[in-house]
Amino acid sequence: MTKPNTLIFVDLASDDPSAAGDFYAKVFGWQNDARPEGLYHRMVPGGFFAKPDGTDSEIGNLHLGIFKADNARPHPEPASVEPRTLSTEGRKPRIWVLISDDDSADRILGTAVELGATLLWRDHYWAEFNGYNHAFRDPWGNEIVLWGKAGQNPTIPDSFTRE
Repeated sequence: MTKPNTLIFVDLASDDPSAAGDFYAKVFGWQNDARPEGLYHRMVPGGFFAKPDGTDSEIGNLHLGIFKADNARPHPEPASVEPRTLSTEGRKPRIWVLISDDDSADRILGTAVELGATLLWRDHYWAEFNGYNHAFRDPWGNEIVLWGKAGQNPTIPDSFTRE
C-alpha cells in the first residue's frame, strides 16, 4: 500500500432519519439531503478544510449519513438484517464537530437541547490537544462532541474543568 486508506463518511443510526436530518440541519446549519426521504439522509456541511493560514484547502469537509436503524442501507439484503433497533447500552462511536469561527458552543448546545438533545457536559479544556470541548446526546442516543481550538497561550476560564 503506497497511499493510506481515506475516511470518507460516518453514519449514525436513527429510527427516524427525517427527524434526525432536520435536527442536524437546525443545530449545525448543514444541508439535509434525503436519499431517499426517511430511509437515508446525507448531511452536507459544505465548505473545505482550512489551511494553516485560514484559507480553504482543496479538501472538502466530510459528510455525515443518517440511516434508518431497522433497514440499514446499503446492504445486499433488500429488507436488511438484524439488529433492527438503536443501540442504547454501553459506549458507541462519538462524532466530533469543530465549532465554526462564526458560531458558538452556547448557540449549538442551546439549539440541540431545545430540539430534544441531552447536555452531557460543557466548558472543558483538554490540554493534550489544546482545545475546549462540550458534548450532547442527540434524541437518537448518538454522542456529539463540540471542539473549539484554544489557540496559542490560551487563557482558560476558571469555570472550565480541565485535564
